[in-house]
Amino acid sequence: MPDPQAPSDATPTLESLLQRPDIWRGGGQDGHHRQTLSSGDAALDQRLGGGWPQGALVELLLDQHGIGEVSLLLPALAALTQGGRAVALVAPPYVPYAPALRQAGIHLRHLLWITPRDDTEILWAMEQILRAGPVGAALVWPQRLTSRQLRRLQLAAEQGRATGFIYRPTQHIREPSPAALRLRLHADRGGSPRLEIIKQRGPKTTPQPLPEQHQDIPPGARDRTRE
Repeated sequence: MPDPQAPSDATPTLESLLQRPDIWRGGGQDGHHRQTLSSGDAALDQRLGGGWPQGALVELLLDQHGIGEVSLLLPALAALTQGGRAVALVAPPYVPYAPALRQAGIHLRHLLWITPRDDTEILWAMEQILRAGPVGAALVWPQRLTSRQLRRLQLAAEQGRATGFIYRPTQHIREPSPAALRLRLHADRGGSPRLEIIKQRGPKTTPQPLPEQHQDIPPGARDRTRE
């Protein structure tokens, strides 16, 4: 007679559960299971645990635009479009400047520029974009997002295996977030932008200056709010 205390074949063991990619072990390195997209900078990739996480949200918190928050992502976005996957810009504060994006290696035929009218449309557009398989990454500049809405976007990113980059003001830094990676971009006293990892699936790191090639937004971009 079988031992009622013994686990059956249908009962998952702890080890089998820990091998699942949708389960994160807090404080540990899960880079073995997580897929990443290279940032284009070896040192930054190392700090990020291999690169930008795919199938997840990345929050970039900042107080002002124009400190390298867009050019930081250009190598990864270029790699996606060169591989045939689309990249979407949702409600950007700047009018995309095609010559600079092309010079950065982005194939413009795979670039989507979306201008929703309000936060409701922004959320809807982001969910559809992240869930769509051909889209590799989407950048969004929302006015407001609740924790519940962020969870919806995280689920959409997981389903579409895409990366959602969300730009938000630093004032949201203390709010809970389901994002796999949260970064703060800010300028130090010397005026050099610094990248600080607020939340990361892996070991914590200390603030470091951004590489010089990431310090400026694409040249020629115009602030949409000033038009």
